[in-house]
Amino acid sequence: MTSTPVARPDEVRRHNRTTLLRLLHVGGPVTRAALATELGLNRSTIKTLVDSLAEAGVVEERVPRPGRGAGRPSLLVLPQPQAAVVLAVDIQVEHVAIALVGFGGQILGRNSWNLRGRSREPDEVITHVIESAGMLAADLGVEPIGTGVSVPGVVRRSDGYVHQAPNLRWTDVALGERLGSVLRMPVIVGNDAELGAVAEHLRGVAKGSSDAVYVSADVGVGGGVIADGSSLRGAAGYIGELGHMVIRPGGRGCYCGSSGCWETEVGEAALRRALDVPEETPRGVLLVELRELEKDPARAAEKLGEFAEWLTLGLVNVVNLLGPQLVVLGELFGMLPEEVVRQVTAEVQRRSMVSRAVGGTRIVPSALGVDVKLLGAAEVAFEGVLDKV
Repeated sequence: MTSTPVARPDEVRRHNRTTLLRLLHVGGPVTRAALATELGLNRSTIKTLVDSLAEAGVVEERVPRPGRGAGRPSLLVLPQPQAAVVLAVDIQVEHVAIALVGFGGQILGRNSWNLRGRSREPDEVITHVIESAGMLAADLGVEPIGTGVSVPGVVRRSDGYVHQAPNLRWTDVALGERLGSVLRMPVIVGNDAELGAVAEHLRGVAKGSSDAVYVSADVGVGGGVIADGSSLRGAAGYIGELGHMVIRPGGRGCYCGSSGCWETEVGEAALRRALDVPEETPRGVLLVELRELEKDPARAAEKLGEFAEWLTLGLVNVVNLLGPQLVVLGELFGMLPEEVVRQVTAEVQRRSMVSRAVGGTRIVPSALGVDVKLLGAAEVAFEGVLDKV
């Protein structure tokens, strides 16, 4: 007869501690009673855990602001941001952003720089990230314990190997290994849209949705998938290249070698064509045009009619294939005029068999704006370090 392994008391305590930290990190301030209910632990166990974390400076207990309720208010347990800090890096085609993010998801400080007119060579980008991160940490007086990196490309999650990031002109870059060897801390590298999906699921409009898809448009188009509450990563972490779904056979050539890919019809270049914004002009001009169209729904529908049709066609395929409760539109998609998003939503709900079956898949813009991928990068960094806090 084989005996069932029994967890040692120290393993149970460590598990309870990490679970409590995760709950505070994502959910924010909460009472001891709520922690006990959420974690299924008795109040004495919660007291021991919270007292230990407070003594270590990881959490603080504070009386909430006076409200209308009678009686003595319960103390709130608050995460202390500087108790655990990670470095988040968002590498995009035209710029790079970094941030130091504290326990609880608070951005403590940030820096960014344009790549337009500068080298996008991996060596130079990596060197600048390391130097900028060091200066930011010194300015804030903190020491990060983990790093998360967002890259617009095909990334092997196990070691952060960038197989291909075509819009950056990167091929076979050992990004995770190279950053980790210098930073001397765990480094997690992920596809940018996957990390966008993680951020929206934990801190954005997809919070509470167990099945959601994040679809974003920058120079290219990518997607991240939350399935049954977890990030869907595919074989070796290679997933999210929704932009290379062929929707127009014989259409425009794509850098991937195919033709008629979705991103050739709804990426930045396609949006510029629809709005008559020349390629050589700064992206800010494109964003101004989108804001102007928001004021004129009829003109927005006219100018973006064909663009919206290709966006609809791709989203119908995405919804039929993945069956999400929610589709979140990020970056340039998230800036489309409200009337265009409304029309696209109505058409997806009408044409998609899966959407009709679930009562209508919702399609909404991201609420996290430009920080979505930084926050996603921070979250994957925290996944591996909360048990060390």
